[in-house]
Amino acid sequence: MSRRVLFASSARRDLRKLGHETATRVLVAIRRYAETEQGDVVKLTDVSPPQWRLRVGDHRVRFRVKGDALEVLHVLPRGRAYR
Repeated sequence: MSRRVLFASSARRDLRKLGHETATRVLVAIRRYAETEQGDVVKLTDVSPPQWRLRVGDHRVRFRVKGDALEVLHVLPRGRAYR
């Protein structure tokens, strides 16, 4: 099942701050998850509306599912992803 990927303005801003190689790895991981649902994904607790995180090396992609789309909210280093 393939899902569309939408990027919030905050996620776009986060991606621009990453180096080219890291940003590419993150985008490939997001696309792979959207197409195959394979990846290190965990549903976050105590977050409303529900959100998930995708681990990509030292970075975390926070997203939510909206119908048939993934809305990427943030792409942050591990230490800042859960604050």
